[in-house]
Amino acid sequence: MNFFPDERASELRELFFESSQELLQEMNEAGLELESHAEDPEIIRRIRRVVHTLKGDSAACGFRELSTLAHEMEDALRPELPHGMHKFLVEVIFTAADTFQAMLAAYRMDVAPPSGDELREHIRRITRIPKHQSPAPNRAARKFDWSEVQRERIAESLSCNVRVYNIALEIDPAMGMHSAAFQLVQNVLKNVGSILAIYPVDAAAAEYASHIEAAIESDHSEELIATKCKIPSVVSSVVIERISEAKEPSQDVLEVLLQAEARASGVFPASLSAPAPAAVHPSASTKISDEPSESEHSAAVRMAADRTLRVDADRIDTVLNLIGELIIGKSMLHRTIVEFDKHHAKDPLRSRFADALALQSRVLEELQRSVMKIRMVPVEQLFRRFPRLVRDIAKTREREVVLNVSGENTDLDKGILDALAEPLAHLVRNAVDHGVETPADREAAGKPRCGAVQLNAYHQGNQMVIEVSDDGRGINRQKLVERAIERGIVSASEASKLTDSEAARLIFEPGLSTADEVTEISGRGVGMDVVATVLERLKGTVEIESTPSLGTKFRLLVPLTLASIQALLFRIGGRLYAAPVANVVEITRVTGADIHHVDSHSVIRLRDQLLTLVCLDQPPAADAKKVFVVVIGAGDRKFGLVVDVLMGEEELVIKTLDDHLASSDIVTGASILGDGTVVLILNISAVAGRLGRTPALGAIA
Repeated sequence: MNFFPDERASELRELFFESSQELLQEMNEAGLELESHAEDPEIIRRIRRVVHTLKGDSAACGFRELSTLAHEMEDALRPELPHGMHKFLVEVIFTAADTFQAMLAAYRMDVAPPSGDELREHIRRITRIPKHQSPAPNRAARKFDWSEVQRERIAESLSCNVRVYNIALEIDPAMGMHSAAFQLVQNVLKNVGSILAIYPVDAAAAEYASHIEAAIESDHSEELIATKCKIPSVVSSVVIERISEAKEPSQDVLEVLLQAEARASGVFPASLSAPAPAAVHPSASTKISDEPSESEHSAAVRMAADRTLRVDADRIDTVLNLIGELIIGKSMLHRTIVEFDKHHAKDPLRSRFADALALQSRVLEELQRSVMKIRMVPVEQLFRRFPRLVRDIAKTREREVVLNVSGENTDLDKGILDALAEPLAHLVRNAVDHGVETPADREAAGKPRCGAVQLNAYHQGNQMVIEVSDDGRGINRQKLVERAIERGIVSASEASKLTDSEAARLIFEPGLSTADEVTEISGRGVGMDVVATVLERLKGTVEIESTPSLGTKFRLLVPLTLASIQALLFRIGGRLYAAPVANVVEITRVTGADIHHVDSHSVIRLRDQLLTLVCLDQPPAADAKKVFVVVIGAGDRKFGLVVDVLMGEEELVIKTLDDHLASSDIVTGASILGDGTVVLILNISAVAGRLGRTPALGAIA
């Protein structure tokens, strides 16, 4: 039954999908902690709270399969597991996280969720604890601690003025097959009423259970139900209490449960016959243990969430787009005031216009900065996905790898952060699979058995730099160049002229890989191509530093935002272009005589180095007396862009262009100036990427 309008229900589901990713991430992180601290009960409690929240939220959204599976998972998350079972519990936790993730993806696409049978089998292995390993009875243990959904079901039955009973049944110790006993009890309960809640959850989980708990709705009397449940040679004792509200069990019910546990473990507490009042009559104000209850934890989370407002990213983008229009309007107003100043220099309105424009500029700048901060999130949200990835790949490939993270509090635009997830995953996979050697190879090379992968982030001007490095074998230049020649990417003569940096960049060519074998993780030569493609789309660049036997470092440089840039404007062939100021190294002026031709490329000597020239229009004549060259830096490379006229700097609001408007990939977008002029924004990384193969890019059609 859906209590919300369709639109509201849709919003709640989207909110659930978003929050569930945080829950699963927390589950993965806690699983990694448990792997290092195998029997820490607090970590298990944290995971149980996560699963409990996921169970309740998924049930509220109508995702019954996920809610049921999460409820079953709760049974495996017990701090009192036998010694040695906690390591297996780690694998169960990771399996659960992957299963829940797959189910969420299916729900989001409105398709049937995958089966949770593999996870259920793991849960059964955890919950099938031999009797001699059963923990000693604990009065603070779970007794009728039904889930939120089950409590709601009980409360709903009570609201209909029907009888609801809590039942505790001790399985006869002489009964060999407890799963069969559970099935018989369940059949009896179905015959006398409707089962609202039951523990264990199924016959397989009941194999080593010493008792059965249930809440049923029934019109029969307590005496009749007790008689039916007292199955000879199956159930040794039964205690029933009628409840008027969802509350803790009574003294008699607790006695049956405690005695059943005591017999199963062989331990009989001295105080069993006369328990302390606080232990057997817990009230709402009684603190049974130091651990906060799940309801208390949820309340604390809700209080903290009251200060947080979740807003769809598209709404923020709309506001940011409107701010862009205001920036264009400010530019138009500025140009109008300049024209007014030329014709009415002594008019008293001149200073008032200037003051109004200055105020508008300050407020607009602050507004833009504030909205941008809303979109900025710490890069930690991206980095925290990779410890589990490194752990799984290292285990699969029999590596010993530690992941070190720094700079995780550095902020980046949410859109760019999401786009970087896939390329960073490829780089991390390659670092573990191909970069870091096997423990034996590392020892033979005089290295520690355990390799290291480093993730680092920091700001550099108006760019964000993310580094992925390893202390592995490094890139084999000879093998990389040979593979490139085999695939016809470069000729042998071209390969002999490549610098180390240019040779390393061959790794980004589609289908090129130096791996000797193709694994499930990498080796097909597609991952690095994805890295280059995504960085180009983000108007970013990639730098590579690699030293044989010492390791490799990839540096991803991306803008802090894709909304606006400070740009240098210039004209080429009568058309207005712009390049980000962050990429402009310097501006120089040469003559036609200073331009030389080497291997079909136009070059100039700039101090101690040769600089390749890029001409978007006709190359300068040999007798040209003044040629402007804008020196552009793209990662670890530089080139000179020949321009006709420099137009100065201006803040530009980037507008994306449809493919039919710009057929060249060297244009990344456009902007509109205050006078209505359209300026094309160059894709610097695309221009730099084609330098080695194209002597002149030609004019843009």
